[in-house]
Amino acid sequence: MREWILPVLFGFGTGILSAWGVGGGTLLLLCMTLFLGVDQREAQAINLLFFLPTAGVSLIFHAKNGYLDGPVWRRAAIPGAAVSLAAALLALRWDPRLLRIPFGVFLLYAGASLLWNTWRGKGKESR
Repeated sequence: MREWILPVLFGFGTGILSAWGVGGGTLLLLCMTLFLGVDQREAQAINLLFFLPTAGVSLIFHAKNGYLDGPVWRRAAIPGAAVSLAAALLALRWDPRLLRIPFGVFLLYAGASLLWNTWRGKGKESR
């Protein structure tokens, strides 16, 4: 009975952080791989299932409130979907341990750039 408590707590916590715009999906991925022993590819699939409903609801509300730039999203949607599909197919062929390296580099870069912008006083301008 206890084996479900930690995953539920992680899901609940990352869901709240995601609603605040913190990047709960990325945190969920880290929690699954580091603390729950989930394989990287399986964690990414779960993360995608976690993200899709959130993104769909966000898209509806952003469109309703006029926050979507039509020409930009029209130009980005098809190439973005194609590259995502190609990357997913490529990830299926790689050893899961190889996926951790680029993901770790990405997280380090993202964290460093956020800290750098905050340190330089640009953190509030980019939001």
